[in-house]
Amino acid sequence: MTMSDLQTQRRILMVDDDVLIAMTSVDMLEELGHKVIEAHSGHEALALLGKSLDGGDRIDLMITDFSMPGMNGAELAQQARRLVPGLPILLASGYTDLPEGMDVDVGRLGKPYSQEDLASEIAKVMVG
Repeated sequence: MTMSDLQTQRRILMVDDDVLIAMTSVDMLEELGHKVIEAHSGHEALALLGKSLDGGDRIDLMITDFSMPGMNGAELAQQARRLVPGLPILLASGYTDLPEGMDVDVGRLGKPYSQEDLASEIAKVMVG
């Protein structure tokens, strides 16, 4: 990971049903120089992804909480990849193991996370 990886501005979709966690994460991402779009549910995130495909600003990365009501982060990741194949995704979770049967390749971000953890995981998922 190089400094240029950390300094590249990305357009990031941040998805978390917990407003306080979302606010903290958005603040960290903006301090890292990224432009952040916030969603508080899987359905809202999918609508924003769809809008980005219909002439809106492209989303470079989605970071989503795993444990959300209605649609969890794994389900969101699967549906997001159907809309935007190859979309880099970070799945944030306080759980050590994700459910079996997840058929989508995503980066992992353990909760709680620091700004340094966030920057490091973004760099990893964006390069590969």
